[in-house]
Amino acid sequence: MAIPLTRLGGGAFNHSPAQEAEAEYDRLRDQARAEARERNDCFDRSRRAYESGDGAQAKALSNEGKEHAARMAEYNKRASEYIFRENNAPGRTAADTVDLHGQFVEEAEDILEQRIRYAQQHGQTHLHVIVGKGNHSANHVQKLKPRVEQVCRELGLQYRTEENAGRIYVNLQGGEAVPPPDQDPYDPQHSGSGGGGGHHQQGQQQHHGGTGGHHQQQQEEDGDVIGKLISKAVRKLGDCCVVM
Repeated sequence: MAIPLTRLGGGAFNHSPAQEAEAEYDRLRDQARAEARERNDCFDRSRRAYESGDGAQAKALSNEGKEHAARMAEYNKRASEYIFRENNAPGRTAADTVDLHGQFVEEAEDILEQRIRYAQQHGQTHLHVIVGKGNHSANHVQKLKPRVEQVCRELGLQYRTEENAGRIYVNLQGGEAVPPPDQDPYDPQHSGSGGGGGHHQQGQQQHHGGTGGHHQQQQEEDGDVIGKLISKAVRKLGDCCVVM
């Protein structure tokens, strides 16, 4: 049975979004919820038809329910990709940070796994994972944070909650997680601090000629690649899930 979804509204964004952006995100999630209701109704009616001996009607309703399920998954995929790009756009979030605001728990899990693999493949030493403080969830309970911690444990990575309780520091090299002094994760200039990040930033500068323009270009290219990984990850999501 699908778990009811909580409306996120502006809390899904890490910045003050344009009214159109917030409306588009809400529209996509609302469309997914509507399809979920239609799906559940079809499946309920299909079950009743089967129990009454009308196999043909039961099959037809079941197929209709599957169509609604597919559309629900597509709307959620589009919403997940939309909010990810809004919150993780180059220049809006630091290169060593992934912001999971606005993601459902299962979406966040797949995104994080993909992001960690990508970071490790490209020699990144650490990752700041923004999970939020649960201010927009029922009873202000953090739901993303426990799942992020679970993913880190499964991957054998050390992690620690930072001074900002809505952010987790992950050591991608397998050692102890020692967060740097609290800094603004939305400042693209902070990504070279702490946990070996300075060497990573220096390596990037050497590789790209040490220019800020090349560094920005690399960040944009990383964003494009990560976006493709996210798109691949969220395609696997079918059922609605719990939100942060």
